[in-house]
Amino acid sequence: MSLWAIVPIKPLRRGKSRLATVLSEKDREQLNQTLLVKTIACLKEVKEIDQILIVSYDPGALTISRDYGVRTIQESPNTNINKALRKGTLAAKAFNASSLLIIPADLPFIEPECVRELLGKAKKPPEIVITPDRRMNGTNALFINPVGILDYDFGVWSFRKHIEQAEQKKIRIEIYNNDRLSFDLDIPEDLEFLRQSDYSLNEFDFIK
Repeated sequence: MSLWAIVPIKPLRRGKSRLATVLSEKDREQLNQTLLVKTIACLKEVKEIDQILIVSYDPGALTISRDYGVRTIQESPNTNINKALRKGTLAAKAFNASSLLIIPADLPFIEPECVRELLGKAKKPPEIVITPDRRMNGTNALFINPVGILDYDFGVWSFRKHIEQAEQKKIRIEIYNNDRLSFDLDIPEDLEFLRQSDYSLNEFDFIK
């Protein structure tokens, strides 16, 4: 029985398409690769996490992930994040995972301590610990214990949808608000926020 972190990621060249008006395709590819590596490095420092699983259609993203010593699953083309997560969850269950942490690979401020604090909010199953994005719209982190108690509903208003589903199923809910985890890169305004941030993020100097 163990805790697995599952990280879904779009193809590096196609991800963050809504930043196309402010970043070139090359810069967006480098941005996505940097975010992926940062996410993996962060999760590997969290001793509570037993395995990290990257789910993607992109062979390049999977190769990078394997180079960092984590497990990978190649998703089929034209999939979506919820299907990818279901596929990853089935794989984790096959290896007797007891709980899951879903983390998207677009959180530039993520740090091991944030993840440890989130996991520290867990008490007794059945439960979820959830972090919304800063607009209280999306879901930026989701801990599920035990595996399989919640259907993935990522997309528009996913934070509200996950909360409502958990309430209907009488699952204990812990909301973990954290400035670092709540910030994700999605639209040009987010990129400008990153550029003006007080946080030291040397790995993103190429977009400043």
